[in-house]
Amino acid sequence: MKQLFADGLFEGDVAIVTGGGSGIGLCVAEELGRLGAKVVIAGRTQEKLDAAKAHLVSLGIEAPLAIATDTRKPEAVDTLVSAVLEAHGKIDVLVNNAGGQFPSPAQMISPKGFEAVVRNNLLGTFQMTHACANRAFIPQKRGRIVNITAEVSRGFPGMAHTGAARAGVENLTKSLAVEWAQFGIRVNAVAPGVIKTTGTRQYGDALLESSKKACPLKRLGTPEEVAHLITYLASPFADYITGQVVTIDGGASLWGDTWYIPEEVPQYPPYPVPGD
Repeated sequence: MKQLFADGLFEGDVAIVTGGGSGIGLCVAEELGRLGAKVVIAGRTQEKLDAAKAHLVSLGIEAPLAIATDTRKPEAVDTLVSAVLEAHGKIDVLVNNAGGQFPSPAQMISPKGFEAVVRNNLLGTFQMTHACANRAFIPQKRGRIVNITAEVSRGFPGMAHTGAARAGVENLTKSLAVEWAQFGIRVNAVAPGVIKTTGTRQYGDALLESSKKACPLKRLGTPEEVAHLITYLASPFADYITGQVVTIDGGASLWGDTWYIPEEVPQYPPYPVPGD
């Protein structure tokens, strides 16, 4: 990864990155670590975290804490925060990157499936944010939070469950930015478009190809590009930015369409057309 910022920018800072075992989260952990932060990576699979830790150490980054955590469970979040505070005595940066979803038309999503995605993407984000704020950021009167959402300004056809959850995170970001400004806490969000990671493989080649065509730049984004933006928002250079949702999608939200609508759309139920 090419380095964008000056050496030592995060020297002395402690940063938690959820979903830090792969993809965007691992890229963020790498960049923060290269810039001097003591990094803590969290995720649900210890094996994946151990591999990520080994990768970071191989780059000369101080061995991070790698703690298996299910952010949907308050007790697991408390255990994570306690471990970080015991090891480092403080937390300066929280990157809420953990999340997940599956592609499906809304009528085929079960109530259980919908709830699972909302718990993962919205509730998990709140629980991490709430715990870090109450146990670290508010007492120390300083903290930087970056929430990773998705580009949902025009809805999220094909993944309504995550669209609803991510919209909730965006509103939470704005609400907390105002409430917690008095404590020196900045809260922002990054909304990526379609990024080429291991996680996007589940969407299939056809969907990824259509996403390229729907993007003015005619390509998918990279985890490194998203990581640079997250790093900026977590840095002191962005200390006058809070409550913002920054989109990084190659212009796709301004132009392209990825949801096919047939030429003749049936009406359910068949309402009468005025004048007939």
